[in-house]
Amino acid sequence: MSLALDILTIAAVSAGAFFFLAGTVGLLRFPDTLTRLHALTKADNLGLGLVVLGLLPQAGNLRIALKLICVWLLVLLAGATVSQLIAGAALASGASGQRGNSINAHDRSNEPQP
Repeated sequence: MSLALDILTIAAVSAGAFFFLAGTVGLLRFPDTLTRLHALTKADNLGLGLVVLGLLPQAGNLRIALKLICVWLLVLLAGATVSQLIAGAALASGASGQRGNSINAHDRSNEPQP
């Protein structure tokens, strides 16, 4: 049984590291702020989830496993909050790199009414 848990740990942590690497590549290669942010947050959240999943069988007791899960949930919450703040600041400053802001592109409140 220990060999199976070790294999699960190696597979999950390796997959998590792959997603961390994919998020980093997305951060470096995508053209604008919003797509970079999307790639980084999605890949990092999945990568950390896989790393935690891989470490859970190696946890000595339930308390350590709960700490790992709490850290993962805290990082999920913090990542979502920070990405919303960064995206809002990028859209407000016009630094998103997009030609048209999707929020303002569909806003027809300035058009004359017939």
